[in-house]
Amino acid sequence: MTRVSETSSSPGQSHSQSLGQSLGHGLKVRHLTMMGLGSTIGAGLFLGTGVGIAAAGPAVLLAYLIAGILAIMVMQMLGEMGTVIPASGSFSEYAEHGIGRWAGFTQGWIYWLATVAVLGAEITGAAAFIGSWFDVSPWIPAAICVAVFGTINLLHVRSFGEFEYWFAAIKVTVILAFLVIGTLLVLGLLPGHSFVGTSILLEDGFMPNGLGGVAAGLLAVVFAFGGIEVVAIAAAESEDPERSLVNAVRSTILRISVFYLGSVLVIIFLLPYSSLGAAQSAAESPFTLVLERAGIPAAAGFMEVVIVLALLSAFNAQIYASSRMMHSLASRGEAPRIFRATNSRGVPTNAIGLSVALSIVMVVLNYADTGWLLSFMLNAAGASLLIVWVFIAVSQLRLRPQLEANYPLPVRMWAYPYLTWAALALFAGIAVLMLADSSARVQLLSAAAMFAVLAVAGVINAKVRGLSPTSTLPLPPAPQK
Repeated sequence: MTRVSETSSSPGQSHSQSLGQSLGHGLKVRHLTMMGLGSTIGAGLFLGTGVGIAAAGPAVLLAYLIAGILAIMVMQMLGEMGTVIPASGSFSEYAEHGIGRWAGFTQGWIYWLATVAVLGAEITGAAAFIGSWFDVSPWIPAAICVAVFGTINLLHVRSFGEFEYWFAAIKVTVILAFLVIGTLLVLGLLPGHSFVGTSILLEDGFMPNGLGGVAAGLLAVVFAFGGIEVVAIAAAESEDPERSLVNAVRSTILRISVFYLGSVLVIIFLLPYSSLGAAQSAAESPFTLVLERAGIPAAAGFMEVVIVLALLSAFNAQIYASSRMMHSLASRGEAPRIFRATNSRGVPTNAIGLSVALSIVMVVLNYADTGWLLSFMLNAAGASLLIVWVFIAVSQLRLRPQLEANYPLPVRMWAYPYLTWAALALFAGIAVLMLADSSARVQLLSAAAMFAVLAVAGVINAKVRGLSPTSTLPLPPAPQK
């Protein structure tokens, strides 16, 4: 039996509250904390790091620093709003509270479509590795993985949390081991290895390709931190949403500085930047090359396993995130009502079923290589994170005065409003860089086209429901002082 979420609310009650009552609350603080640590460690870190390094040389550190600062600021904004409005619609609901109905609709749908678009790519990538291990056609492990992770998400939110906890724990352990091994190599403390120091790092200078190289490197790495938003979505189903989100926000600086900047620093100390590029296989990953230099046996095979785990972790998380966003949209009247339904455990079964079904469609499209539709979806997904982050910043800019006046804020965006405006200026700069690059331009224009269509749809949706597109959703009742 399924039950339908209540969408009616008292004048002082927001949809986020009624939404939170309809979903389960089985995620523990440890689940959210580990998810926060592992959410940015994806296959892109292991396979794509060489692209930015090849473009910028050692100065790619500046590119990662800029991208990391942006991600930290976005997470701080999410934490500020999310501790007051814990909702599975997260930034979509914040946009509806702070900007208007059309914005919540647009934000939610563009995130959902982007998430669904990459589901097929992730499971196709994992299935290719698994198929080669067992000498079977890749569609067989693809079908098995879709069935397994679909079932996990349908069981209980705690099942999802437990799997993500261990996926994240493995990834974090691998990165920490890599940092230790790499540091020992640089210092010449491993048997049979001499001191490396800065000989490779500065062989061609810190910025061999100038500022243009750094700009190209920034484009290559700017979306590396996509995934941090999953924690804000999941916090609504936590047993202690505020504490979980506060912990996740506070760990952002640590995980970005240690996992990303630390890993990149090890790589540029040990590998000439000109020897790197886009890795087509685990054997070409900079992480594999460093481990092989350290004499780690079967390094390529080990990295294949890690990459598959990262892909499966992302697939699992995106089934979760897409289903919760669809459930939120449906509960606000911005998607078909059927996707509001949850079972007795508070699991949005219909929304999960939709995500699983569409992941199968995307896998088929990947294998069939159907042309423009798949290319458009993937290109739009590539730049949609920029739109999502811009909406988060504008929502925080609009909501902060109301939140500060009525609620205790466990998390606050620093130097409001100046740093929020600085983040928006950096987003504008990234958009200009993308327009100047042929491949990035396609991604940006595809995302812009999707945004335009969804914004018009959002206006129409609000008017059909008898609402002003610019009217906002009421905030939750303020606590008694």
